[in-house]
Amino acid sequence: MPPMTSTDPQAEPFWRAKSLEALTPAEWESLCDGCGRCCLNKLEDWDTGQIEWTNIACTLLDGETCRCRDYENRQATVPDCVQLTPSEVRTLTWLPPTCAYKLVADGHDLYWWHPLISGSSETVHEAGISVRGRTISEDGMELEDYENHLVDWPLIDGPIPEEAS
Repeated sequence: MPPMTSTDPQAEPFWRAKSLEALTPAEWESLCDGCGRCCLNKLEDWDTGQIEWTNIACTLLDGETCRCRDYENRQATVPDCVQLTPSEVRTLTWLPPTCAYKLVADGHDLYWWHPLISGSSETVHEAGISVRGRTISEDGMELEDYENHLVDWPLIDGPIPEEAS
């Protein structure tokens, strides 16, 4: 976990004190909680713009760690991988409600399970927020089959209830 921007224990954490645009690259990267929800394939209704979520993960998502297997080179393998920027965060309609980038952009604090709050990268999994153990790979799957894998649990704010999994 990157150090806070100040050594003063009374100082505001960087995600409360800075805008998304003012974050350093290390601060920006540390905002990712490692849930993997943004790496799920989504279907968009061309007529209404409504987004439907699937449990189908990007080919590069490691389903156990919920991290990209080749983050630095991901766009070479997955050309439509969206690289988040402050303006993208403010305009994308499919970011999950628990996304730290979205929360900070909207002036909200991070959840207790976020690694910057808890001090552990495991709490996002322990809280049931991550996609760990809930996905299948897109590898070899036909696009027509995606609609057979619709889920609603990525849109839940807090821990995922057992019946929603």
